Amino acid sequence: MPEFKLVVSNPYARDVVEKIKAVADESLKFEKEHREGKALPVAKMNSKLAEKLGVKDGVVLLRFKGEGGKKIKMHLKVIVDDSVEDGVVKVPEGLITEKLGELEAEGEALPSKAWQITLDDEKSRKLIGLRIKDEIDASIIGLKGKLVITGGSDNSGFPMRPDIPGGAKKRVLLSQPPGFRPKRKGERRRKTVRGNMITEDIVQVNTVLKLE
Repeated sequence: MPEFKLVVSNPYARDVVEKIKAVADESLKFEKEHREGKALPVAKMNSKLAEKLGVKDGVVLLRFKGEGGKKIKMHLKVIVDDSVEDGVVKVPEGLITEKLGELEAEGEALPSKAWQITLDDEKSRKLIGLRIKDEIDASIIGLKGKLVITGGSDNSGFPMRPDIPGGAKKRVLLSQPPGFRPKRKGERRRKTVRGNMITEDIVQVNTVLKLE
């Protein structure tokens, strides 16, 4: 049984960026599941910053400049803690030292528009048989709300199509995505795609967050 890569898009993410100082917090965990991308590490910030970013109970993206101008990004689940100073984000000590080699760093915080989680075998099995447009509880990745399935792809890169029932591969005539992007008006091509049902051959599932 494959471990599905679950891609989550957040349509509620605001176009806002705040300058912050990331500070190591040894009480926050950074374990094997975080390193393997099977869970988001946790960040703490006060309610004032969380409200500015619109990430209360959500996911924040921290951006830093590394050596040679390299951009370093971290997606973290937000916990509001009003004991944290203004403009400060507490992050796991293991994460910031691994990524930046420092205990403190100046950077930027913004709402995460999309991120990826690798589901373990048990969680992946819960998705088998579901179809595009079906909903799953976002608690599967530690968030509130629902995740609406919008598509996916198999281990050969063939995309799922919402208009093709079942989970088998089929070669069909297409005039639009997914599976074919025409370069000329009216262009059509025969392409191999997957049906709208998640099977064990799928490796990536695309979802959109839906708050209740």
